[in-house]
Amino acid sequence: MVDPARARKLAKRIGTIVATAIDHEIKDPRLAFVTITDTKVTNDLHDATVYYTVMGEKVDSAPDVEGAAAGLEKAKGVLRSKVGAGTGVRFTPTLTFVADTVPDTARHMEELLARAKAADDEVARARENAQPAGDADPYKEPRVASDEDEASPDVREAD
Repeated sequence: MVDPARARKLAKRIGTIVATAIDHEIKDPRLAFVTITDTKVTNDLHDATVYYTVMGEKVDSAPDVEGAAAGLEKAKGVLRSKVGAGTGVRFTPTLTFVADTVPDTARHMEELLARAKAADDEVARARENAQPAGDADPYKEPRVASDEDEASPDVREAD
């Protein structure tokens, strides 16, 4: 078992090496829009999981996730060699590429928040012209003691 700080440091270094290699050294056009988002390393430093996202060529176009996954699998050996040369550890970790779901989850949360805001706006519009079902002020005012209340037969004066 290795120090967790060392594992985090190695994971960050692996992510940087992989991202740089994809950007500058690997000439696969399927990897042109791949972004490395995170890297995790097991406690024994033998396996590294690299998380990535794929953007579309244009804002409106859908990303080619399958093509990017195939390109990363093809380049896995070269990337592992780069990681081994760049980290200097005794055992070069195996690389596993996983599509990152955080952007999709964030997009789904944004949609849910927009739906909730629209529902709140609809309730606010319905409330503008609404009339209460009972009294306009359902809270009773506290009784104010008057002179008649003091003279009532229920109140006995001490002799």
